Amino acid sequence: MPYLSKSIIDQIWLKATAVDGFNSDKWRKDFAGAWIQRDQVGLSGSQAPFGWVIDHLKPKSMGGSDDVSNLLPLHWKNNVAKSNRYPEFKTVVTSLGNKNIEKERSWTVK
Repeated sequence: MPYLSKSIIDQIWLKATAVDGFNSDKWRKDFAGAWIQRDQVGLSGSQAPFGWVIDHLKPKSMGGSDDVSNLLPLHWKNNVAKSNRYPEFKTVVTSLGNKNIEKERSWTVK
């Protein structure tokens, strides 16, 4: 994916779910329910428990584009689990209250 401007990253961030009682400029959830933190974009590993990436819903290898409509914020562990699978894929992180938990879930894009 080519370099993304701050404006595009901000647009993708706004696609994540805001949660009442939490500062939506800092905290949101990806579509699988995993907490992500705004300033951890592009980060992964044990040093980034709330790290997230900008994922292609439909992978470029399957004809997906870099258009904002095909991009979404995704916790980095969910991105690894999703890989280049489409339209069926799985995620491995969701949340329980204000903590992320590991839970495998299956998804199908319709």
